[in-house]
Amino acid sequence: MSALLNVMIADDEPIIREGIRDAVDWDSLGMIVAAEAEDGEEALEIALQQDIHILLVDMNMPFMNGIALMKRLREERPGCRFVIITGHDEFSYAQEAIRLGVKDYILKPVDPVHLQEVLNHIRTELNGDQQQEEYLKLATDQIQRNIPLLREQFCLEWLHGRLREEEIRRQQEFLGLPSVHPAALTLIRWSGQAEGRPLLKEQDRQLLLFAIGNIAAELLSDIPLVICREDSGTIILCLWEVPAAHREEQIIAAVRDHIGLHVQVYMQPVIDEEYREGMEWSQQLYATYRQLRQELKGQTGLSPLVRRARGYILQHYADPQLTLEQLAEALQVSPTYLSRVMKKELGQSFIHVLVQARMQRAAQLLQESDRPILEVAEEVGYESQHYFSTAFKKVMGVSPNRYRRDSSSD
Repeated sequence: MSALLNVMIADDEPIIREGIRDAVDWDSLGMIVAAEAEDGEEALEIALQQDIHILLVDMNMPFMNGIALMKRLREERPGCRFVIITGHDEFSYAQEAIRLGVKDYILKPVDPVHLQEVLNHIRTELNGDQQQEEYLKLATDQIQRNIPLLREQFCLEWLHGRLREEEIRRQQEFLGLPSVHPAALTLIRWSGQAEGRPLLKEQDRQLLLFAIGNIAAELLSDIPLVICREDSGTIILCLWEVPAAHREEQIIAAVRDHIGLHVQVYMQPVIDEEYREGMEWSQQLYATYRQLRQELKGQTGLSPLVRRARGYILQHYADPQLTLEQLAEALQVSPTYLSRVMKKELGQSFIHVLVQARMQRAAQLLQESDRPILEVAEEVGYESQHYFSTAFKKVMGVSPNRYRRDSSSD
């Protein structure tokens, strides 16, 4: 510690204070007698105003004795070290002093050699504490600077099913992420080349991938998210809320307008469709990711119509009157044509996509709140609790109440 350590001598006898001040080679210890006090109240006031590192305190001072003074300072200045200097060799004092963390108990008249040794020991301890504090601050700063990278690595491990339940919860808390699983995944594909430009160097390709991820994250800045970049070049956004409609098209347009690249964007809610009794909720993200990658394998992308249809469903699933006919009217196509195209591109019917969206939101509400089942049902578009519970169990494999109990016990 390069700065001098500030020492205060608190004793009601001037001759004692003077004797202590003259008995020690303060310079050799890297210390300075910054203040003196003749009673406990004065010592407390000074210690609270100044940065006192070491307090040499007499037990029997007027107005406030040494024990009371140290108790107050232990609360207000926990880093301050205490050395008792007293004419009373009483065991009760020693007991209380130990509880207060006193470094030594010196009887009057003060032995200069003993006092110098005690102060030297305190200096070594304070230097060690300061060095440890500096190391911890350095480590904390380093971690904070790398939080985005740590979050990305964590989510990639989670996506690939490599983490256990307990580790996931611990990492979520450490990294400042929501305590539930992400509500949706967004995958962004780019060919790795820019039209009309020569073959890109790897460094340039990585910079463009970085820019694509940032553009997407900016458009989704209202949602807690983590950006992940796989070695293959695929960008994955783990989203803790299901995005509003048309976000996929917005990302495509923004990337094209800002950096002139064509990307494909796919968004998939984290569906608990594969949930079965005994399956850890942490595996649901892995299951959805695996399902999404399988769907995208060999697929060139969804048509704008199907993307708009899926976005409309995600935005209006809470409407109990939402039907295929209403969706087709909003998109200005015939219900028959829309149903056929959705089935062809998604492998799912309109009602299946709608139920999945409703169940995803219901699962979130059951995990994150203690709202009655009827309220949850109404919020996701069901007017009947019985009908909702039947649909929920069909998709999730368990009843809403069982799902809530399982989630809260994880």
